[in-house]
Amino acid sequence: MQGWWNVMFQPKTDLALEAREIHREQSREEVLGVSVDKQEVGDVLITRVEVLNENGANTMGKPIGKYITLESGSLRKADADFKDEMSKLLAKELKAIVPKKEKIKALVVGLGNRDVTPDSLGPKVVSKIFVTRHLFKLYNKEKDIDVIEMSAVSPGVMGTTGLEISEVVKGIVDNSKPDIVIAVDALASRKVERINSTIQISTTGIVPGSGIGNERRALDKTNLGVSVIAIGVPTVVDAATLTSDTIEMVIEAFSKQTKVGSQFYNMLRELEKEDKYELIKEVLEPYSANIIVTPKGVDEIITNLSQIIANGINIAMHPGIDLKDVNRYIH
Repeated sequence: MQGWWNVMFQPKTDLALEAREIHREQSREEVLGVSVDKQEVGDVLITRVEVLNENGANTMGKPIGKYITLESGSLRKADADFKDEMSKLLAKELKAIVPKKEKIKALVVGLGNRDVTPDSLGPKVVSKIFVTRHLFKLYNKEKDIDVIEMSAVSPGVMGTTGLEISEVVKGIVDNSKPDIVIAVDALASRKVERINSTIQISTTGIVPGSGIGNERRALDKTNLGVSVIAIGVPTVVDAATLTSDTIEMVIEAFSKQTKVGSQFYNMLRELEKEDKYELIKEVLEPYSANIIVTPKGVDEIITNLSQIIANGINIAMHPGIDLKDVNRYIH
């Protein structure tokens, strides 16, 4: 029974850098088959994790591919200048992993429920994408020096449409024939500090609903037949993870107030993860273990994040569009 609760309360995360952190905490070893590079640009920490082989993929629980995260606490209260800087950084990282192809066609898919604020990131991003496919069709154009053929869709969620998201997107891909799909969705993090302060880009696609444990069929190259880049932001944390983090902070606070080497100090430091999970079990068992938490002020945060991501996509994909264009014409 103890083992069941350990599995139940393993920290849940959609972020590759956190999957690596979990492995290092549990095994005290680096992950073989995974490379990591970190770079600080002003107030932003960029971490590039690449899963190189099957060993890395199996250990991390993430497919082979590239995962780039941009972290900054300023994302939660981003002013205009910071949003511009983040948009440019996101565009640069995105452009580096987009397949190099002349006359590339792209489809942006905004995953999530527009009526639930923490899950509305994808639909809000789609509303700010500079779509051009209809213009290419209207004027019978094959190429433009300033823009690419870009389309966007927000397919909703299965609970409101009755349709499997991957089936909807596959149908659109088969008919519109893009060269690349860019999927945007809300994610889950294992750490409260990364909620709404981290953007992850990956080359491996995405599993709709994975952030809240309601996984659907993956949107990836295997299922869609084209390359899929996923962009996501952790907007929620499950209650078990939040409780575990809180216990860690309480232990740390008590430890600072307790004499080093005392019996109470040693007891706090030796509290095993199993004991903490057992405490979590006792607290949450009368209610539900599947409680999802999001910070207050999430409406404004999601609006700002959607603007940053949409601007980054527009700048990265359209050759003739820069920051002044998206701020002036795209809302």
